[in-house]
Amino acid sequence: MDISIDRELSSLIAGFKIGAIFYNQIEVGESPQMVKGRLQLFQESIYFDLLEKKVQDIPSVQEWRQIFKTAGKDPNRYRHSAEALFRRVHKQNYLQPINSSIDLNNFFSLQYGVPIGIYDLSKLSGDITFRIGKESEQYTGLNGRANSLDNLIISADDAGPFGSPFVDSNRAPVTFDTKDAVQFVYLQASTPKETAEHMVASLMDMFVQVHGGQAQFKIVE
Repeated sequence: MDISIDRELSSLIAGFKIGAIFYNQIEVGESPQMVKGRLQLFQESIYFDLLEKKVQDIPSVQEWRQIFKTAGKDPNRYRHSAEALFRRVHKQNYLQPINSSIDLNNFFSLQYGVPIGIYDLSKLSGDITFRIGKESEQYTGLNGRANSLDNLIISADDAGPFGSPFVDSNRAPVTFDTKDAVQFVYLQASTPKETAEHMVASLMDMFVQVHGGQAQFKIVE
């Protein structure tokens, strides 16, 4: 499976990059107490930090808001998933455990301040391209609604769009039955490649520690 960034997107957003992690033979289940505890404590810490500043003033959130704006989406109406998580925490609407995969996704999304998506590889086909969504494109998202993809940054395979830093489709979510998965870290464009590699490797190592299996990653530019 080849992963690439469309030329239009890379020209529009200088330095745009994705951390792509492939997992094989993982075991997804309920999160261990260590993950649940760390996620809860981290959210409480973030809540107190946000008493003294606004969510949109977090540098990584601010940068991704600008990326959405540059791509043609109003960041006040279409908030990227990391910002949405921070806003939930700010309201003390803390994230509750769902499964080990999603819980770790949320933890690292809050830690890095960037959107992160993870997908069941058995439900994807062909190569994957990151590009700008077209006016005619839409999908049913994990939010249960039909979402227009016009001017959104999306990931698409041979069957069409399935993911976005706004909200993912309901086509390829990771479940307890997932054995092979791919995870995309929507890195800040300003993050140096060496720093990005360290971040993505840390995420991968923790994920394998919890889920077993094998993994490999690359930075796509």
